[in-house]
Amino acid sequence: MLTSEEKGFMEYWAHHRLQKQKAFKQLYVGLPLALALVGGIAVTLFSGWYTRAQMVLFRESASLIIVLLVAAVAMTIFMILFSARHRWDLNEQRYQELMQRNNEEPGQKNTDQ
Repeated sequence: MLTSEEKGFMEYWAHHRLQKQKAFKQLYVGLPLALALVGGIAVTLFSGWYTRAQMVLFRESASLIIVLLVAAVAMTIFMILFSARHRWDLNEQRYQELMQRNNEEPGQKNTDQ
């Protein structure tokens, strides 16, 4: 038997599962985590705790700053897509397990285990 929470999740996920896979909807799922990661790296880089890194950053060429910005954007995009896809996969797996458990007969034993 499924609990009311599991039934509610099944109804919700059956209705929203294709919408949650769209790229624009994935932005708000992983964006806070990605910005926190990139922000932490930026604060660490510019805080001055590692003076040698700051010397290399500011005395070398300006292309290093461009490389760091491109890397920050790439990390943000990767984190957004990875975390959204991972969350979608977890919800899809839970939905499939609940569907399978719901479709099994209550008096029947599962011999696959």
